[in-house]
Amino acid sequence: MGKSPTVRPYENFDDEEDAKALKEAFKGFGTDEDAVIEIITRRTNEQRRQIATRFKTMYGKDLIKELKSELRGNFEDLIIALMTEPIEFQAKQLHKAISGLGTDESTIVEILAVYDNEDVIRIANAYEGLYQTSLEADIKSDTSGTLKRLLVSLSTGNRDESNEVNPEAAFKDAQALLQAGELLFAGTDESVFNAVMCQRNRPQLRLVFDEYEKLVGHTVETAIENEFSGNIKDALLQLIHCVKDRSDYLATRLHDSMAGIGTDDRTLVRLVVARSEIDLEEIKEVYEAKYGKSLAERIADDTSGDYKKALLAVVG
Repeated sequence: MGKSPTVRPYENFDDEEDAKALKEAFKGFGTDEDAVIEIITRRTNEQRRQIATRFKTMYGKDLIKELKSELRGNFEDLIIALMTEPIEFQAKQLHKAISGLGTDESTIVEILAVYDNEDVIRIANAYEGLYQTSLEADIKSDTSGTLKRLLVSLSTGNRDESNEVNPEAAFKDAQALLQAGELLFAGTDESVFNAVMCQRNRPQLRLVFDEYEKLVGHTVETAIENEFSGNIKDALLQLIHCVKDRSDYLATRLHDSMAGIGTDDRTLVRLVVARSEIDLEEIKEVYEAKYGKSLAERIADDTSGDYKKALLAVVG
């Protein structure tokens, strides 16, 4: 899949000019928010971090601390997210998902399912560096049962990442899932679902899902709906959706963050920021095809003020 970012390296980039312009934006009474938006949303994360280094060299001040003292609310959260190194940002998002009141399982699944092994391992290492405890330990102390085992398995970053597919093995896995679930007389053998879902590569899993459907005449999602309930059901359905079509999954996550009363701003910010230098253009196309409205229009309807301006600048 080719990269389709909405934020690309700024061509006439000059970290010193940007540092000066930001210093100017903080001067006097109130902040020039438009100047902050103009600079920070139109630079890549690497360029923003260069500006922060230059700012500290020129003024002896931490740019992130300055931004935090100048900005407020969701707008502040978005700008700070854009300034944070991406792996560290995801580690912090996981920590919020685990340490808040109740556990935000869907965020944990999203982050662990969307990234490849190398990034999952880097996120786990960053987590440990930030919080002096392992991601695995925190997941274990905050979740239980089948869900705990699924999340721990995902957090190891140990999925097969070859793109090799083996139809015979897919058929065997489909049979094993069937025997562990719908054909099992009492209950479900969750360990089989865990092993298949967390170890096989994505193309192989798609083949397993196809084989499953051929065997029983309905989708693997229907089987999950029948065999599981509560958080583990939601987690498995999310995982399957992500494996089948990552862009569609992320478009759905964005849609759900703005559906109903109120906005899940944390998810909205996380996805817009995290995908802006990867595949946000592609996600936007999928979003519009699926929901009949552009992502930008939806954000404009759902947010306001400088927060809205900054989000739209990133989304493009």
